[in-house]
Amino acid sequence: MASPPQDDQDDQDDQDDQDDQDTPEPPQARGRSSWLIDIVVALLFLIADAVIVVAAVMLLVMVGMGSTQTPHSSATAHSRDVPALAWLAVWGLPAVAATSAFVHACLRMPVTTVVQTLFTLACTLLAVVGTRILLS
Repeated sequence: MASPPQDDQDDQDDQDDQDDQDTPEPPQARGRSSWLIDIVVALLFLIADAVIVVAAVMLLVMVGMGSTQTPHSSATAHSRDVPALAWLAVWGLPAVAATSAFVHACLRMPVTTVVQTLFTLACTLLAVVGTRILLS
């Protein structure tokens, strides 16, 4: 029996290469980042989030101490307007944190999503405290 000519063999190899290119990747490999990258990104966010929370608490303490009344002052209610920039600073951080948690959930990074969700909860709690300070 005669072996197929070399040209037919090359055509068959080219056809096999094209078939390999047309097969889709498995769903896990396509949209999923590696666990190591997820954990490293989560640790970086955890460190950055801790610094942000500590800075926000220090800022709230300073603003709260600056707006407290002295014991000798009258307890009359006073009204003051709060600038829009202050509201943006207080409620902007939880909004950005929630957006970050949503984006990481869409990127299928579960560890980073949990870290960002916890940061969102901490920022929301701080925003409520900041709102109470601004309104007092």
